[in-house]
Amino acid sequence: MPSLKDLKNRIESVKSTRKITKAMQMVAAAKLRRAQDAAEQARPYTERFNAVMAGLAASVGGSDSAPKLLIGTGNDKTHLLVVMTSERGLCGGFNTNIVKKARAHAQELQAAGKTVKILTVGRKGRDQLKREYSDMFVGHVDLTEVKRVGYADAQGIAKDVLARFDAGEFDVATLFFATFVNVVTQTPQAQQIIPASFEATGDEGAATLYDYEPDEEAILADLLPRGVATQIFSGLLENGASEQGARMSAMDNATRNAGEMIDKLTIQYNRSRQAVITNELIEIISGAEAL
Repeated sequence: MPSLKDLKNRIESVKSTRKITKAMQMVAAAKLRRAQDAAEQARPYTERFNAVMAGLAASVGGSDSAPKLLIGTGNDKTHLLVVMTSERGLCGGFNTNIVKKARAHAQELQAAGKTVKILTVGRKGRDQLKREYSDMFVGHVDLTEVKRVGYADAQGIAKDVLARFDAGEFDVATLFFATFVNVVTQTPQAQQIIPASFEATGDEGAATLYDYEPDEEAILADLLPRGVATQIFSGLLENGASEQGARMSAMDNATRNAGEMIDKLTIQYNRSRQAVITNELIEIISGAEAL
């Protein structure tokens, strides 16, 4: 049974931990508002951009003159997985869920006889995946020194991916990130970015009413690289909001657990102290009676 001093030291230690988790929760809450606003403001642009690109892609179809980024290499033997996670931990299962989805996708591809390559963005994803897939790593993007993610960071990642595609290092690229829903829910996503894949919007028929100058192939050749950067930037913003939301939720749970532990330790401390006082009183009374 721990002594009174041990219990008191443990209570003080848990109280210090609670102060830290409470402070981290407040910091995450402050950062979450800015990150959530950035992610939500980027969604309409991304959705409209994808809608325009979908119309252009539908008008081009599978013609031989279509850009390579749209029609691909004609093969799907080599896959590049771009796994985006956070640089820091203490955010619950945020990073683990993204890595889990990427790992499951990699296992499916390997089972189908495909070659898998991995490019990580964020230290936590690299640390988890390197334990099992170190031989598949082709690169890592470190954003530790970046205080606030901007479009320039997404452009840098996109240039790296596009350069690898032009060099013939892979046939298909898939982006892994988490979409921010709310503080409690962040949904892992797998989005194919090369060859470009656009969801049907129901407006494809309206694209035939437009005459493009220059032609669709030329426009796509210019916009598709920007589309890759836009999708990566959108993923970074969603990840930023998801990370802060997950950290806020995790630190709130940690603060609550620390409070419950302090209550239990305090009860145990009081009971032990009461037992010590009772024993001392018994000894005093016994001694007095012996006299």
